[in-house]
Amino acid sequence: MRRAGNLALLLALIAAVPASFRYLQIDLPALFGADSLEQMGDYAGGFLQPDFSAEHLRAIGRGALETLAMSAIGTLLAAALGLLLALPAGGRCGLLAQGGARLLLNALRAIPELVWAALMVLAAGLGPNAGTLALAVHTAGVLGRLFAEALENTPAEPAEAVRLAGGGRIAAFCYGTLPGVWPQLLAYMLYRWENNIRMASVLGFVGAGGLGQMLHMSLSLFQEAQASTVILAMLALVLGVDALSGWTRQRWVRG
Repeated sequence: MRRAGNLALLLALIAAVPASFRYLQIDLPALFGADSLEQMGDYAGGFLQPDFSAEHLRAIGRGALETLAMSAIGTLLAAALGLLLALPAGGRCGLLAQGGARLLLNALRAIPELVWAALMVLAAGLGPNAGTLALAVHTAGVLGRLFAEALENTPAEPAEAVRLAGGGRIAAFCYGTLPGVWPQLLAYMLYRWENNIRMASVLGFVGAGGLGQMLHMSLSLFQEAQASTVILAMLALVLGVDALSGWTRQRWVRG
């Protein structure tokens, strides 16, 4: 019976492939025809000659700094908001506050960055402000959840010792809980900063500024050479941030 069920599932998957092509009206002969392949080759060939003119490189430099600033400020705002929400989400302010904070964190991270960016563009207008707010809101949901789990797994004895010595709740958190969990929180922040660099490069497609907006404009105008240079700048920026983040984790977190 199990073998027959597996065979039926396999046949259904095989039948779904041509049915999907037919439903989506994808014409494979036209797609891989001589004219289509020639047009695709000409379009791809335009990317093999990047535009390294001084004016374009200056514009890319400004876009790269804008993208880097968006990701850095968005991550810092998200870390502050995430830590603020992680305290009740970690069960430190009662069950009611814990449930409300976790529901809010789930809502923030359930909506993708592109959707947040589209909403922020409507609220704050085109430009890096919308991208920064979109990254901050979504990343706050992610970091808040990670921070809450880290706080839940932190031993309570150091904080209790501070409380028994006469310290308040804030002093117990700052001197008893935070020192033990801080390296883990920093590692989460650096990891999300790496992700936000990549996402900040994409948010420009909805008008949120940075290199993504330059790439969107170049592709919209069929300027393959300029788009190729922007893509190379994105790659260099991501590799540089990855290297910096790895060095920082090695020096600050593991050290």
